[in-house]
Amino acid sequence: MNLRGTLPTLILEAIEREPNHGYSIAQRIKKRSRGVLDFKEGTLYPALHKLENEGLVTSYEGAEKGRPRRYYRITEAGLAVLANDRAEWRKVSGAVNLILGEA
Repeated sequence: MNLRGTLPTLILEAIEREPNHGYSIAQRIKKRSRGVLDFKEGTLYPALHKLENEGLVTSYEGAEKGRPRRYYRITEAGLAVLANDRAEWRKVSGAVNLILGEA
């Protein structure tokens, strides 16, 4: 199943409460999905850059354990998009569950 279209929403959720760097964002998504969702760098970073270009996240340089990192922070616009995406996901997944539950 192709979940690439859900990645921007998952990224926004992963940084909703605190900024984080790309690797940590990917690990958070993987952990919270119990390993089902495992996005690689080639997918994650283009999505982060697109979110930044759209004004949904901002980034800044930081360091972790002496290593330079680029941290991403959700913007007010990103919070609004995340709230809308959550509502839309609940609606769509509820409808799919109704259909698949009948099978």
